[in-house]
Amino acid sequence: MRNLLPLIGSTGSHPGGRSAMTCRYRCGDACFHEVPNTSANEYVGDVIAGALSRRSMMRAAAVVTVSAAAGGAVVGAVATPAAAQSADATPAAYTKGKAARGLRFTPVAPNTADAVTVPEGYDQNVVIRWGEPILRGAPAFDPDKQTAKAQAGQFGYNCDFLALLPLPGERGRQVLVANHEYTDEILMFKGYTAANPTREQAEIAWAAHGLSVVVVEEDRKTGKLTAVPRHHLNRRVTATTEFKVTGPAAGSDLLKTSADPTGTKVLGTLNNCAGGETPWGTTLHGEENFNQYFANSSRATDKRYGIGTTATERKWERFDKRFDVAQEPNEVHRFGYVVELDPYDPTSTPRKRTALGRFKHEGATIRLTDDGRPVAYTGDDERFDYMYKFVGSKRMRHGHSRSAREHNMTLLDEGTLYVAKLTGDSPAIEIDGTGKLPSDGEFDGGGTWIPLATATAKGAVSHVDGMTAEEVFVFTRLAGDKVGATKMDRPEDVQPSPHTGKVYVALTNNSNRGVGTNAKADEANPRNANKHGHVLELTERWNRADATTFAWSLFLVAGDPADPATYFAGFPKDKVSPISCPDNVAFDPYGNLWISTDGAQLGFHDGLFGVATRGDRRGELKQFLTMPKGAETCGPIIQGRRVVVAVQHPGEIDGATVEKPASTWPDGPGKIVRPSVVAAWPKDGGYVGV
Repeated sequence: MRNLLPLIGSTGSHPGGRSAMTCRYRCGDACFHEVPNTSANEYVGDVIAGALSRRSMMRAAAVVTVSAAAGGAVVGAVATPAAAQSADATPAAYTKGKAARGLRFTPVAPNTADAVTVPEGYDQNVVIRWGEPILRGAPAFDPDKQTAKAQAGQFGYNCDFLALLPLPGERGRQVLVANHEYTDEILMFKGYTAANPTREQAEIAWAAHGLSVVVVEEDRKTGKLTAVPRHHLNRRVTATTEFKVTGPAAGSDLLKTSADPTGTKVLGTLNNCAGGETPWGTTLHGEENFNQYFANSSRATDKRYGIGTTATERKWERFDKRFDVAQEPNEVHRFGYVVELDPYDPTSTPRKRTALGRFKHEGATIRLTDDGRPVAYTGDDERFDYMYKFVGSKRMRHGHSRSAREHNMTLLDEGTLYVAKLTGDSPAIEIDGTGKLPSDGEFDGGGTWIPLATATAKGAVSHVDGMTAEEVFVFTRLAGDKVGATKMDRPEDVQPSPHTGKVYVALTNNSNRGVGTNAKADEANPRNANKHGHVLELTERWNRADATTFAWSLFLVAGDPADPATYFAGFPKDKVSPISCPDNVAFDPYGNLWISTDGAQLGFHDGLFGVATRGDRRGELKQFLTMPKGAETCGPIIQGRRVVVAVQHPGEIDGATVEKPASTWPDGPGKIVRPSVVAAWPKDGGYVGV
């Protein structure tokens, strides 16, 4: 791994707006490694250049300048393409009437405040902080006296994906499930020395990774949520919790280690980023940048996953040989999966679902086929990597009986894994990298889901020449390379709309596009040096989740609305908030898409945005909240009466330490900065955005 310490204090060279500290601790400096995907596959930027219809081109003509005044975006000068210069280029329908139901709030102005800022008329509270005790016997948080044992009973660090599940029989209570993606040791321990961490610090970090399950209680007069410590459902899953490996790679020689000669038991889960909920009552959690925890590799297969050849940042290999590839070559093959957890059974063993493939899963979201089989969508969060879906072969059973639950816990072990290939319909010569529309006035195209392997109860079959089924499920990236999947710009959350079935893909950014010898812009990504990202909208053929073909278009092209290359589904750009680097996405009860950002490149802090996906307000995007200094918006949940987000890595700014914090959130000066979960709600007790 490259040492980024000399770069601290200079963030300009770090892709996606991330600080050097973020690159070190969250993703193992992935953007400075050689791009893992060196295949000749078509780049999504060579594919997409088009999603504006001619009518949309007229609607998108207005150009806005962003004001720092309250209220979000302010009308600026208007500049329209020659074909759209007209007094009614902005239809009256867009300037009159109300915003879409669920988005009727005054947008928050972009800002750099060290606070969570919510709209006028809304209130907020911290639901739970890093280190708050949730298990019986866990002590109160004391950063000066922290131990691994204490952390194993406390809420973990750097919360990301969140789920709020119903809790039958306990009125006003819900079950909160949270991912804990990674640890910022330099912000956790006084006097931390990166070159020589202690065993105790490593073990605290192991306990701070993983998942938390904690019951929360609502104040029925407001939207406030508070944690219920010591509830019997509360649970911590850490980097040392036992997991069961299931599906086609379970028991493979590729997964066997000296500690587990069966290849079916793994200790822990790492770098859990986003996730999803299942219709049968479980949660899914994506193991993303797992590569950064493993040292001393020399294999080509590991290089394809970004696994380093030297020591790791955290030096865990000094304290447990399983993190040293030279000593335990197969341990790394046991990470990079989707994890399934039953939050209603604290005694259950969580499972790693190998049928969904091994790569840097951002998360996994579920849609059922017409006959009740699960389809899981998931993105591989790496520059120039792929988008996947898994189509199960077994139907879900309804009800809460023991037999139904046991059956449903096998649904993600049998079925077919696919990877996406996108095609565009405009000549490459018409895409100049600026975002200028091709002659047909559209950025859109079609796509195919290419089968990689099928898992059944009797065994698995590979659909990739030269690879066995086990190899496909363990080295899934290589399988995608072989079949010619389309290279994407960091595909993160992939969410099907529960209202329309359309699938939305957040592509965060890729500042390397068109730089040097890297692939240049084309139809799927119309801009070179894509530092702001975009959102794709996919429509499966006949709107069937198990279809093998789809149509796609650009729904949003992020960035300053004053930039002619940006696009907001055809909505006038003088009526939207600026957005950069879309990451996690979710839907509200009305079908609006909500987008959280990571590493925004507009000079303002990250935030949460809502955007209408249907009707005459389609594309109207409004900022709902902003983050404290250094923080990323994660895990958005939009319920009828409240919005819940994870405030991840506050204060993660170059040069910051425990002794010299860059942020004082959430508890003010003199207190250690703490990643936390926040709820926001209307002060009048009503519904969000109504």
